Amino acid sequence: MKVLIIGSEGMLGHDLVEVLSDENELITTTIETLDITDIRNTIATVENINPNLVIHAAAYTDVDGSETNRDITYSVNTLGTRNVAVACEKVNSIMVYFSTDYVFDGNKGFSYYEYDKANPLGVYGKTKYLGEVYIRDILDKFYIVRTSWLYGYHGPNFVYTMLNLAKTKNNISVVNDQIGSPTYTVDLANAIALLIKNPAYGIYHVTNSEHCSWYEFAQEIFEIAKIDVDLKPVTTEELVRPAPRPRYSVLENYNWRMEGFSPLRSYKKALRSFMQLL
Repeated sequence: MKVLIIGSEGMLGHDLVEVLSDENELITTTIETLDITDIRNTIATVENINPNLVIHAAAYTDVDGSETNRDITYSVNTLGTRNVAVACEKVNSIMVYFSTDYVFDGNKGFSYYEYDKANPLGVYGKTKYLGEVYIRDILDKFYIVRTSWLYGYHGPNFVYTMLNLAKTKNNISVVNDQIGSPTYTVDLANAIALLIKNPAYGIYHVTNSEHCSWYEFAQEIFEIAKIDVDLKPVTTEELVRPAPRPRYSVLENYNWRMEGFSPLRSYKKALRSFMQLL
C-alpha cells in the first residue's frame, strides 16, 4: 500500500515511519516540505503522490501555548486537517487522523467511550475536535484515533521533562488530580499498522492499558531510573497553567476491542521498554 505520512519529523511520525516501512511504500513530508495550512499546495501534493492512505500526524501540540496562539493552533489543527481531508477526498484516499483525550472535559468520572459527547475545555482540544468534525463531514473512509499522554524517543515529552528536572532539582512538584493513560508512540504506531489493514472505519480510542495521575507516572519514571528525588503531589489549582485540562480523561479502547484487537500492554511495561533505550 502506498502511504503518505504527513508530519514524519514528529515524535509519533518517526515511529510510524519505522513501523510501517516494511509492509508499505512510504512517502513522507515534514513541516519544511508541506504546509498543510495552504489548501492548494496540500491538494496538489497529495494529488501528485496519489496515495492509498494518508496518515496525518502533524499538529500544533503546545497545550498552554494554544491559549495565546489561537490563530496558529486553529490554522494547523482545524483548517490544516480540513485541507488534508479535502485532498484525500480528491484522490479517494483513506485518512488516519490523531486526536486527543482533551476533546473531553474530564467531568464524567470514569472512562470515555468513542460515542461519548465531546466537550473540550481549551483551545487545543477544541481545534483538534473541530478537525474531527471536518473529517467526518468530508470523508467516508477514515480512522480518527484518539490517544493520550504520548511519549517517545524522538520528541519532547513528560518522561524527558522529569528526568531533566531531576538533574538540577531535588524537589519536584507534579499534579496528582489529573488522570489519564500514558501511551508509548511505538505501541501506538504498531496499533496503527494493524488498524489500517482492517477497513472498519470510524473513531477509535487507542492507548496503553491502565491509568494513573501525572504524579504516579512521575513516581514510576523515577523508580525505573533509580533516581532519588523528593516528589511532591500538588493540585491543579496549586500548579497554575494557562490552559484548562480534563481531570479524568481515561479513554476506553472500546471500538478497538470490539474489532477483535488485543488491548495494548500496560503503560508500566511500555515505560520500562522505552526507558531501556535511554
